[in-house]
Amino acid sequence: MSSFTNFYETWFDHLRQLLNQLSASPRPPSTPDQQRDLVHLVRKVMSHYSDYYRVKSLAAHRDVVSVLAAPWATSLERSLRWIGGWRPTTAFHLVYTESSIRFESHMVDILRGLSTGDLGDLSPSQFRLISDLQCETVTEENAITDELSEWQDGASEFLVEIANMEEKIGRLISVIEKADDLRLRTVQRLVELLTPHQAVEFFIAAAELQFGIRGWGINQDRQRTNGD
Repeated sequence: MSSFTNFYETWFDHLRQLLNQLSASPRPPSTPDQQRDLVHLVRKVMSHYSDYYRVKSLAAHRDVVSVLAAPWATSLERSLRWIGGWRPTTAFHLVYTESSIRFESHMVDILRGLSTGDLGDLSPSQFRLISDLQCETVTEENAITDELSEWQDGASEFLVEIANMEEKIGRLISVIEKADDLRLRTVQRLVELLTPHQAVEFFIAAAELQFGIRGWGINQDRQRTNGD
């Protein structure tokens, strides 16, 4: 797993650079050029996430158990994981939370009919489409959870069916790939429902959450080590 761990560290550093670019981007865009810049930036971030899942899939085929164990993650990060990563429905909670915070901060302007263009200014149509996507995602998430549970229920078979070990590991790889595919598709489809301005704000919130959790996890692991 050393190769994927090295990849993850490099990928994570690049994500920080992308966060800086997202934070410095003009919002709301006031010219067509600025609008195009936001669209390009959103595509860059999506490509960055796609690269992560592509390389992770290759690592899972080499050593699926280590991918699930995630030695590159902190104890806190591992405690929050769902089948090797974040729950896809987390994306919706993030959008709703950011929307609520921004709506409250611009409430007076919005009630006056002024458009802010940010996540606090989601239209009724956007809310409906996001809610529909959330329901679809929950259904898929539950189906994948059930598939993993079925795989785990057959753990005792490892003792008597060593010959089928490769097949069983293959099923586990398939479950992880389905979970990762749902994670990536959820973000892709969600971003399609947002304006470039709103998508940038979503990615900023997602990256800040990821950095925050990792930072807290590193501090907790360090304190635990020092305490020992």
